[in-house]
Amino acid sequence: MSRIDELFAAPDGSDPAGSEPAGSESAGSEPAGSEPAGSESAASETSAGTTRRTLRDRLRGALRPARDTVSDATVEGNPEFAGPIIELEDVTRFFPGPPPVNALRGVNLTVERGDYLAIVGPSGSGKSTMLNTLGLLDRPSTGRFLFEGIDVAGLSDDERSALRGRAVGFVFQSFHLMPTRTVLENVMLAGTYAGLTRDEREPLARTALERVGLSHRVDFSPNTLSGGERQRVAIARAVCTSPRLLLADEPTGNLDRENSASIMRLFQELSSDGLTIVMITHDQHVADVAERRVRINDGELSELS
Repeated sequence: MSRIDELFAAPDGSDPAGSEPAGSESAGSEPAGSEPAGSESAASETSAGTTRRTLRDRLRGALRPARDTVSDATVEGNPEFAGPIIELEDVTRFFPGPPPVNALRGVNLTVERGDYLAIVGPSGSGKSTMLNTLGLLDRPSTGRFLFEGIDVAGLSDDERSALRGRAVGFVFQSFHLMPTRTVLENVMLAGTYAGLTRDEREPLARTALERVGLSHRVDFSPNTLSGGERQRVAIARAVCTSPRLLLADEPTGNLDRENSASIMRLFQELSSDGLTIVMITHDQHVADVAERRVRINDGELSELS
């Protein structure tokens, strides 16, 4: 039994979560891993709910195309930079509320190229705010954020959008696939927002779908796929333009054990290929698959052994 199979095996060998039938989720349903109401303080609940909604509502922002006014150098970032791909120095993020929330408190983090990092913490701990920050979707209130050696504080919104479109891929808990598009068309969207032509987009999308084992599903509708297959489509969309950083928000949160293990094996393969992965999760089994782990609690980050 592999390490991943051991981590995701139920104590009695069964899968208490059960299989997830195709089309079992609706666009407006709450994620399966949502925390029960009232389980945390008002401030934490507000922070968690706000940041989750932000991720859902800003999917298009994550993939938004750059405008023509952005320079090629900014679009490309600095892929040849020899230092860390990410450096956070004393970063904070404050939301005035009401109620006021200190989502990040003096965070210091270095992510080297090729790292496979899990950020672990409960709901409301600041995980999603970290993802927004690392993915250039949000700006720190104070502190310094370097992406490939570039101080992102000096970038305009269009420049940040351009850099994000070329350098960062996103995988969300709830997949965020367009039900009226085929699997292939969903994956091709990433190339659209990266400014690629259709002739460039389609072969990249087909290659990405083959990479995740879904080349036989290119003409299917997302609603006909299982949860595990839909997450594979989302991963194919995230990696088809060869980003240097993959950000994953609770990538197994809506999946049963078998599909969770399958997705974690795929992440390991992507990591072995040299892709830098930062994954946020509340699930210790998922975190244990990563090569490096940090814990976030009340907006403060600490390294785990």
